[in-house]
Amino acid sequence: MRTLTAVLSALALFATGAQAQTVKDFLAQVTKKWTMPFEPFQLIGNIYYVGTDGIAVYVIKTSEGLILMDTALPQSTGMIKDNIAKLGFRLGDIKYILNTHAHFDHTGGFAEIKQETGAQLVAGERDKPLLEGGYYPGDEKNADLGFPPVKVDRAVKEGDKVTLGGTTLTARATPGHSPGCTSWEMTVEDGGQDRDVLFFCSGTVALNRLVGNPTYPGIADDYRSTFGKAKAMKIDVLLGPHPEVYGMQQKRAQMKDGTPNPFVKPGELAAYAAGLEQDFDKQLAKQTAALQKSN
Repeated sequence: MRTLTAVLSALALFATGAQAQTVKDFLAQVTKKWTMPFEPFQLIGNIYYVGTDGIAVYVIKTSEGLILMDTALPQSTGMIKDNIAKLGFRLGDIKYILNTHAHFDHTGGFAEIKQETGAQLVAGERDKPLLEGGYYPGDEKNADLGFPPVKVDRAVKEGDKVTLGGTTLTARATPGHSPGCTSWEMTVEDGGQDRDVLFFCSGTVALNRLVGNPTYPGIADDYRSTFGKAKAMKIDVLLGPHPEVYGMQQKRAQMKDGTPNPFVKPGELAAYAAGLEQDFDKQLAKQTAALQKSN
């Protein structure tokens, strides 16, 4: 939690302009953890973790091939491919690449893996121009936040489904963190029971501007809609774009044969969303005060 707190604090300070911090300064703080190796493992059911110590990437195994959920920074693409191979999977078996949100730390490997596999890239419709332009919304010319552009084969909205080999993922529109922020819901079998899993897109304020010249129009309303939706969802397993979202490392250490899977934690999403909402309110107040002070 210390790492998460430090990252969120850095992001908040950057967003409010509370200190003279550049994107390069911020990246210098987090890149070490974001690119640190982590041993891949079977997380629950047919879901496998293949990401780094600081950025979550998942592979979903089906009878007709693999589904890849997000990537990481461009320099970690080779590590992700190695992790997939360590699990005995073939990169060429990836049929779909799903995106949660179009930010550089989760999209850096899309272009390379898509070219190598011929997989279809699926993303939220409002994030399509970001992915195909390789930029951060509201900061299009900032190369530090850019990533290799990639063609989106299918743009989805609330309720759309992606199915492969008997596994279906349903798109849940959860905008705010990015305009097309999309959470993905699916069911896995665990211990003879069906478990509802959500790959939650994100709900942190991060580098986003909420007032004055917002990152994109309507961003504050989008955040509030997402918090309400997340708090109402009945989810057994919360996953997210960064391990700290759901305590991945701690739960991984608790995994033992013959014991309940520690990733099954009903109610965790609602509690997490409530905390995000509280942080959002604080950041909104800080940004509003800073704007008023500057005028």
